[in-house]
Amino acid sequence: MRPWLLEELNFSAVKSQSKPCDVAVLPMGATEPHNYHLPYGNDFLTVRRVGERICEEAHRRGAKVLLLPTIPFGVDSNMLEFPLTIHVSLRALEAVLRDVIRSLECHGVHKLVLLNGHGGNELKPLLREWYGQTKVFVTVVDWWKTGADKYAEIFSKPDDHAGEMETSVALELFPELVEFDKASDGATRAARFEAIRRGWAAITRPWHLLTESSGVGDPRAATREKGERYLQLVTERLSQFLVELAAAKIDETFPFA
Repeated sequence: MRPWLLEELNFSAVKSQSKPCDVAVLPMGATEPHNYHLPYGNDFLTVRRVGERICEEAHRRGAKVLLLPTIPFGVDSNMLEFPLTIHVSLRALEAVLRDVIRSLECHGVHKLVLLNGHGGNELKPLLREWYGQTKVFVTVVDWWKTGADKYAEIFSKPDDHAGEMETSVALELFPELVEFDKASDGATRAARFEAIRRGWAAITRPWHLLTESSGVGDPRAATREKGERYLQLVTERLSQFLVELAAAKIDETFPFA
């Protein structure tokens, strides 16, 4: 029984504590194809394991944190042309999150980290919607962005979806599910318009028109060692955040100094 993992705790263990935790962490992923070589569950499998690592380390440092069960589905409407992609609407996802937040508030847990593992889950706008409606402080962490400033020191190619970074991380976390020899180069079609190519104009990309393999980014330079390096960086930074968040007092200026 790991004391920072809710699904393994029993009622006796929970009831014996004066407070369930100072910080709850909710991993969120998606169910979708990831090129030809990574599993459909890549996003939720990865974010679950990242959550385990950071909560274990934060617990080791004395923080009272609790990892909640992972949400395996995400916003995936633009990938539905790929078979067995599972899409839930942002409205449905928000309804679930609102109820989770309401439940945590009921139990006296007032700090929640939404640990996001899927780029299609645009969660920051929900924080604005929830502001002032709950006593729970909610923050969103896109785990893969945590080491962005060090990315080029570890990886040689950019990664948008199932590329070098994601594949390297998968090779470290669940190598038995990676069929590396099936990976394509992750080639994509370029947008017709300069404004879209440069990011001045934003669109929802119809994924089946963008990429034949469902991958965006060349994974073929991926290694397990690169994945281990990146995960060490992510674990160090995010566990430190959890430790600081757990210790912080919610007062009239929180989260500011």
